[in-house]
Amino acid sequence: MAVNYIYPAYEIVRNQARCVNCKICEKQCANGVHKFDEKLSMMVADETKCVNCHRCVATCPTRALKIVKSDNTYKENANWSADSMKEIYRQSESGGVLLSSMGNPQPFPVYWDKMVINASQVTNPSIDPLREPMETTVFLGSKPDAIERDEKGRIIDNMSSQLKLSTPIMFSAMSYGSISYNAHASLAMAAEKLGIFYNTGEGGLHEDFYKYGKNTIVQVASGRFGVYKDYLEAGSCIEIKIGQGAKPGIGGHLPGAKIVGDISKTRMIPVGSDAISPAPHHDIYSIEDLRQLVYSLKEATDYKKPVAVKVAAVHNVSAVASGIARSGADIIVIDGFRGGTGAAPTRIRDNVGIPIELALASVDKRLRDEGIRGNVSIVVGGSIRNSADVIKAIALGADACYIATAALMAMGCHLCRSCHLGKCNWGIATQIPELVKRLNPEEGRDRLVNLVNAWTHEIKEMMGGMGINSIEALKGNRLMLRGIGLNQKELDILGIKHAGE
Repeated sequence: MAVNYIYPAYEIVRNQARCVNCKICEKQCANGVHKFDEKLSMMVADETKCVNCHRCVATCPTRALKIVKSDNTYKENANWSADSMKEIYRQSESGGVLLSSMGNPQPFPVYWDKMVINASQVTNPSIDPLREPMETTVFLGSKPDAIERDEKGRIIDNMSSQLKLSTPIMFSAMSYGSISYNAHASLAMAAEKLGIFYNTGEGGLHEDFYKYGKNTIVQVASGRFGVYKDYLEAGSCIEIKIGQGAKPGIGGHLPGAKIVGDISKTRMIPVGSDAISPAPHHDIYSIEDLRQLVYSLKEATDYKKPVAVKVAAVHNVSAVASGIARSGADIIVIDGFRGGTGAAPTRIRDNVGIPIELALASVDKRLRDEGIRGNVSIVVGGSIRNSADVIKAIALGADACYIATAALMAMGCHLCRSCHLGKCNWGIATQIPELVKRLNPEEGRDRLVNLVNAWTHEIKEMMGGMGINSIEALKGNRLMLRGIGLNQKELDILGIKHAGE
């Protein structure tokens, strides 16, 4: 029916004067957008299939292509946007749940952009990071309340297991299956070279990557995919995934089409079967249950590895974090609602959860007020876009940050938000062999290393400008931040003053 027709969101603009009919665009597009028309003796495009991944644009040798947003529109309506109308047309035709990839794209406030950083001027000297030492090393894990000494005055080492990071940045959880083998290889190799960690996600760990265990965080989610003793022992830290910023309150779902070959073996499920993670862990219905799992994992690994607990940023996250800190966990991971995902129900992605900035500030304050901040380290994610976001997160109380979307873009992702289709033209969110090989693991590694090194240099520059020479001195130092365009309630939650005060 004509009522179901939705005009393509993007238009392919082809400069026929430049196009030489080389057919590279046809070969490079996994979505079947481009085709050579024999009758017309020219390349044509089916724009209904275009996801705006820019693969054709990037590979066109004569720069004959560009993709533009369609100017086709509906009658203006302040209440009913074009997207709202299209979603109703799609659901009235399919009767299904709308799925989306990556993080929340809605125009909610980005609080990182409403905070500015202080700098030393005259009264306090700034620091030149090129000539003076700047400490970006971070240790994640539970810290003792006080230093203890023996009868000879020597410090007693009663520290629990710690993760040592060269810089306060880690690669967040992205499972094998949701992203490709080559993408995982890039992340693992980059983490090793940088002296940081990457997270396996909830899909287990491919046997080829066990050798990167010293720089690996293994994840235990509700589906328990790939979880067994060797897996737990392979990593340097175990993360219990309770929630995810892009889809709080629901479990994961990897379509059966992606459960092929080594993915099936790694996840320990049959080929072609959907990998469905239940919404809850069916052995966790209280903080006491969580404590039992935390210590079960510690016991299984001889108390040699810190245990993290990951939750989505929700309204009562500070109370939840307080319980986690008392459960025996060493690290709390909080994921904000802008965090990416391979697939999530659109309504949940765009309407459930809260921004990571507010969640982080409230959690850090709650733990400090209760005198248990030292029990745990705090790691945050959910759209950390640059080094300034990292600085602001640490000043609000984080020990370190997870990055995922930024890491994917470093490897080539163009944020077309079509991961759930499994046809990623950049070889990242796909299991199609001819697409996977488009991502060279060594090149991916080098680009990730460049990104994190660049951010680290900028972090040192910004800390130097503040007159601060270590991450530890910046942590929770809200005096280094001021707000612009925020109301008093927002300022109070963030624990910062308005610019000019």
